[in-house]
Parts: sequence; C-alpha cells; structure tokens
Amino acid sequence: MAGVLAGCGGPGDSGDVTLKLVAADYGDSAANSSKKYWDKVVKGFEDENPGIDVEVTVLSWNDVDREVKEMVKKGEAPDLAQIGAYADYAAQGKLYEADEVLSIATQADFLAPLAQAGEVNRTQYGMPFASSTRLLFYNTKLFKDANLTPPQSWSELQADAKVLEARGVKYPYALPLGPEEAPAETLMWMLSGGGGYTDNVSSYSIDSAQNAKTFSWLRDELVGKGLTGPKAPGELNRAEAFAAFARGEVGMLNGHPTLMKMARKKGVKFGMVPAPGVNGKAQATMGVADWMMAFKQNGHREEAGKFLDYVYSKKNVLEFSNEYDILPVTRSASETMAAERGDSELGKFLKELPTSQLYPVGKTSWAQVSADIKKDIGKVVEKNGNPASVLGRIQNRAVAAESAE
Repeated sequence: MAGVLAGCGGPGDSGDVTLKLVAADYGDSAANSSKKYWDKVVKGFEDENPGIDVEVTVLSWNDVDREVKEMVKKGEAPDLAQIGAYADYAAQGKLYEADEVLSIATQADFLAPLAQAGEVNRTQYGMPFASSTRLLFYNTKLFKDANLTPPQSWSELQADAKVLEARGVKYPYALPLGPEEAPAETLMWMLSGGGGYTDNVSSYSIDSAQNAKTFSWLRDELVGKGLTGPKAPGELNRAEAFAAFARGEVGMLNGHPTLMKMARKKGVKFGMVPAPGVNGKAQATMGVADWMMAFKQNGHREEAGKFLDYVYSKKNVLEFSNEYDILPVTRSASETMAAERGDSELGKFLKELPTSQLYPVGKTSWAQVSADIKKDIGKVVEKNGNPASVLGRIQNRAVAAESAE
C-alpha cells in the first residue's frame, strides 16, 4: 500500500514549511481519485503562499484511519488528517481546536448540525469535510405496476409493503440490521419514531420509550408480517440490500447518494422521498460526515490554518462535492448548490441536511457503542425479541463506556 503524493513539497524545496496531509480517497478508480482534486488544490494554494509547501498522501478508506493511528502512535502525526473519526485524538489533547486554526468566517460557514457533531465537550475539534443524508428509495416500476404512491407514514409504508409482498417482490422493504452498517439503519428508524441515540443534553438515551416503541412496531408490523424479505434483518448487510435494490428485487429501503449511481448502472428506475415517520414525514433524518483535523505535534498552527481556509473556500468545497456526488459542509457552498441543483436528485438529499442528526461522534465511547449495536440490534426484531431488554443492555454498556472516558 503506497501513499500517493500530491503537490511539490519535499526535502530540498525552498518553502519555509512543508505541511503533511493524509486524506481519504473518494474515487472508485484511478480516473477520479481524490489525488487529482488535491493536486489542483495544492497547486492553487502554493501559488498564493510561496512560503508553504503541502504534501498530500491519499489512501483508500480501507487503510486511512489505521495508517493515521499508526503515525500518531509512532510520534509522526501529520499536520492534517482527513479521515473518519477525530474524538480519540481530541480526547488525548493532540488536536488544535477549530478556532485556533480557522478564520472566524470559515468556522462560521459550517452547517450547524455538522459543526456541532465536531464538538467534544462543546469545543469543536472535528472540521466536517464531506457529508450526506439518507432518503427512502423506492423502485418506481414496482410501484407503478402495483398502482402505489410512495409512503409518508409508517402505516402507508406497511400498506405498500403488503401489496408488494402479495405481488411476489423478494424484499418489499429491505431492513439491513446486519453488522456492516447497523448503526445507520437503527438511527434512521429511531429518528423516524421521535427518538435517537442521545437526548437533548447529549446523554445516551438508547433505551428510551420512543426507541422501544419504534422497534416493537418494526418487529410486529414489518418483520413479523413477512414484509422484510427472506433473510433475517440481523443477517442482512447494507451492501447486500443495495445490490438487491440494483437488481430490482427491493421495493423500498433507506439509502444514500451512492445508491443512485448503483441503480442507474443496472438500469433500475427509482424515486426518493424523505423518511416516513409515525404519522407523516420524520422530523429529522440521519446525516453523516467525514472529518478534517489539525494535529499539534509539528507546531504548524498558522500554516495549517491558512491551508484550511483555502480548502474550505466556496469554490473548492463545491468542486469536491460535485465531483463525488456528496453534500457540501458549508452554508455558502450549500446555498449555491441548492440554487443550481435544488430540484435534482442530489438536491433532495441537500434539503434534509439542515435538520439532520449525526452519530454522537464527539464521544470516545461511540466506537464501543457502535460495535455493540452492530452485534445486538438485529435481535430486537426477531420473533420473540424484546426491544426494551436489548436496548437496555446496549444503553447500560454505553453509559459504562462513557463513564470510563
């Protein structure tokens, strides 16, 4: 596994400082590797800032978090890392606070839910870099053939699923609670039932009455009535559910922008609507973000800040978002994209972002809680599953993990 160097910075160059950035690759081939994006950004920045060189190492998502962890462990932290999680490094005191490196204008431009998700104890360390939300996808051919309209409430979703099941659709509603990405499907359903992973003061509330009610409904009204397909939800992974949707075997499922590309490639026509809630559209949908962080080790606070202000310019944020079909993390870029693509498919995801809720990634305990959810959440919808009991066990372990932080 070789890092890909972008930019001209290196030994022997005349720059006063060489910044090192490790970044994740959002491309799916050499042709659209993130290396190309960073090459362009670095060239523009270095032209404007002759005293600062930037070296970028682009690594696959399979490796990037682990590689950064190893670098930090060896005492060789990069100046900047654009990866999946920041909270551990913040808790260890290894990161600059966002307001120590960013201009006021740049920091104020982040969308509020994303900036808040970057906080540990109300101080922002994680700078959102890329984001997405989720929508309910439905197969338009299956819906048209059955004369159905997309659901806006749980009861409508169940009614549609019953018709699809009667017509022989393999997965009327695909419910991937398997270990691959169970925390996402779990949170989407919690939010649609008025709950979530945490309460208003950011304490874990996994076993809340709303969450127990949501999973009881899922167990009895969808899974128990045979409306979620031949495979137990606890064994169905998201990748498998997406692939089945792209084969035309799924009536409905929750999905993110990547699924649009997959479905189109296979010629499956689809529509997308906001997640149904108990009695109508859910109050909030799930958002996710990847993170940029600035390490203190090399002391390049000022130079790193200059580069980050450049990276987060409206032009660069928009270019990245448009290239990879993901949502901008700043208000200025979001407003521009909404004006340009408001009625487009990506525009529908964008519309959900301001009220989205993210995983509680600012808690170092979240990694452990997420692992517990992956392992156990499928049990809540089994035939004799006890949602209150399973959620209670996950909650108790979450509280214990948090008190050990």
